[in-house]
Amino acid sequence: MGILVQKFGGTSMSTPAAREHVIRHIKRELAAGFSLVVVVSAMGRKGEPYATDTLLDMAVQNGNALPDREKDLLMSCGEIISATTLCGLLEQEDIRATVLTGAQAGFLTDNNFGNARILDVRTDRILRELRENKVVIVTGFQGQTETGDFTTLGRGGSDTSATALGAALRAEMVDIYTDVDGILTADPRIVEDAKQLSQVSYTEICNMAYQGAKVIHPRAVEIAMQAQIPVRVRSTFSDAHGTLVAQPEGFSDVQNGIVDRFVTGVAYVNNITQIAVECPDGNGTGVQLQIFKSMADNGISVDFISVTPAEVLYTVNDDKSEQAIAALQELGLRPRSLSGCAKVSVIGGGINGVPGIMARIVEALTAEKIQILQSADSNTTIWVLVKKEDMVQSLRALHAKFELHR
Repeated sequence: MGILVQKFGGTSMSTPAAREHVIRHIKRELAAGFSLVVVVSAMGRKGEPYATDTLLDMAVQNGNALPDREKDLLMSCGEIISATTLCGLLEQEDIRATVLTGAQAGFLTDNNFGNARILDVRTDRILRELRENKVVIVTGFQGQTETGDFTTLGRGGSDTSATALGAALRAEMVDIYTDVDGILTADPRIVEDAKQLSQVSYTEICNMAYQGAKVIHPRAVEIAMQAQIPVRVRSTFSDAHGTLVAQPEGFSDVQNGIVDRFVTGVAYVNNITQIAVECPDGNGTGVQLQIFKSMADNGISVDFISVTPAEVLYTVNDDKSEQAIAALQELGLRPRSLSGCAKVSVIGGGINGVPGIMARIVEALTAEKIQILQSADSNTTIWVLVKKEDMVQSLRALHAKFELHR
């Protein structure tokens, strides 16, 4: 058997009972003959003692003046606590284990503290430890610059660590363990009959993640896709196989999988503002450049962009809307804005080239008297902008229309 990478998130490491499940999964895969690399996140979530957000709150309480470099040192502590805790538990079970920080595991990054990019993963030390039949526990979310400074990889960084290791080690699989059974067709807190997916393509899950689904980080999926390393999203608290993320040709049952499923799921992002700017005399030359350069200069991310000679239409997060409008007014423009919107996404690898998908979306929302404020599409996703108060009903209507509960 080859190398298997397992990643356990904060909830998986947060309590003694949860950690017993982690050890059970490790024992099962060792018995199957795999060499194991185990990536861990900081324990728990915000408010719990060693969670990353709790550590960040310490910096805020101390005046929030901590520089980014030193903040990365602080944020690295949570994963080290998780890793050493797990190492001790495994040794107690007579399982040889060793802990490597992100730096010791070979993660070389740039110096963009707080959101560093991986430049290389040098796996010599990991392979040496695996040859000594040890479980190698790696602190997720971490790396190191060429000059030896600690860095962190940003939100979802432990997922990224896991798939980057999977790619560098040419692992047979990367298992992402979390507190849900796999990837669902919709947020189960909103759509009660959301169904677990047995398999999805890299492109589909990447789009679902970018459009609001939070089971796995899109950066992690992109790395796995480039290296063609299959990923499973599984529950720490059961032995279910979860959801396989791979290329469609890697699925065991294509007939019931990606080919015949036009739509895979629905997702959402809320709390966004739509901004519209009319171009003088219906001629956008120069004005369009002014608008988007102004947004870039002010560090404002834009989305849902629609540009015509007469009008520029786009969205920003609600918390950036006042800044965006003020910047446009400084240019002498007169923007219109609509806050409190939500972007609802219909995602599926089978959408491209299939007639009638948009018609069904409009039909479903019209039946619920939901106004579509804006729309856009790509090969695998159709987006509609709706008022925030219509978001829940939009998701339920679209989930039902495409029979995703079946």
